[in-house]
Amino acid sequence: MKAMDEAQSGPNAAKPFPAAQATHPDRPALAVALMVGSLCLLALQDSLVKLASSEVSLWQFQVVRSSCNAVLLLLVLRLVWSGGTIRPRRLWAVSLRSLCHVGAMVFFFGGVPFLNLSDIAAGLYVFPLFVVLLSALFLGEAVGPRRIGAALAGLAGTLLILKPGTASFQWVGLMPVFAAFWYALTILITRKLCREESPAALNFALALAFMALGVLGLGAASLWAPPELAASWPYLFTGWRELAPGVLALILVCSGLNLTAGLGLAKAYQSAESSWLVPFDYSYLIFATFWGAVMWAHWPDAWSFLGMGLIASAGCYVAWRERAVSRARPTRV
Repeated sequence: MKAMDEAQSGPNAAKPFPAAQATHPDRPALAVALMVGSLCLLALQDSLVKLASSEVSLWQFQVVRSSCNAVLLLLVLRLVWSGGTIRPRRLWAVSLRSLCHVGAMVFFFGGVPFLNLSDIAAGLYVFPLFVVLLSALFLGEAVGPRRIGAALAGLAGTLLILKPGTASFQWVGLMPVFAAFWYALTILITRKLCREESPAALNFALALAFMALGVLGLGAASLWAPPELAASWPYLFTGWRELAPGVLALILVCSGLNLTAGLGLAKAYQSAESSWLVPFDYSYLIFATFWGAVMWAHWPDAWSFLGMGLIASAGCYVAWRERAVSRARPTRV
């Protein structure tokens, strides 16, 4: 999942690569190439998750993928990334961030078997608007009428995609929106509490959190899930299922794509200003639509395309306003 994986290596992360020092000049072309390539890989990963969802439970998938992520990360740290560390500076802050990220992931991947990938991506990408609202409510940040207007435009885009009141509306379509809410909390915690943490520490803590979630989910599904729910929603309400070699290989590929894209996004945000990269961030919507069409023959209708355009425009405007306000604010000396 693109945006969620980006949070573990976002713009305020500590320097994971020895070469990424503050004295080095920005390399915007490299940043764009890394970001667009990483988003393409993450959209492909999410398509593969949908492909595997009929053969594996959500909890089983998380246990296997997060275990692979942890092992791969440790190998990268040992062989390539000698400056990284998995030890957090503030364990409670990293744990809180991981908990919110887990909430976002459950809602995001929980809707994968039932929704088109482009609809899931569009629902998730209302997270910048939640960031604005939550910043005003909990951090006391000023939110002017123009940013409120952008939030309403993003909400309108979401409604165009969900189509409430029509025959095509599904309540499960709200799951990506709930994922966006939890992801917005993850962003705020990353900004305010985890700015000095190594991306390796954030990635490793998140892998451990997903392993714990998977184990709990497997136990709950095996012991308490009603048989009728297990029959109608096996992805969410079944425990451990026999893994065919092809499905296991698919999960391993997802793990490799996930870690590669996460490190690529980390390097991208170290090579250019995050606010300048925001418009390219929304290329995930394009890749999600592309992979959904290639693998599932799912094409959004005209209203959904319009909704995605409104969401992307509103998100870019919010990012532009934050950058403009930040530059206009006097620097304290």
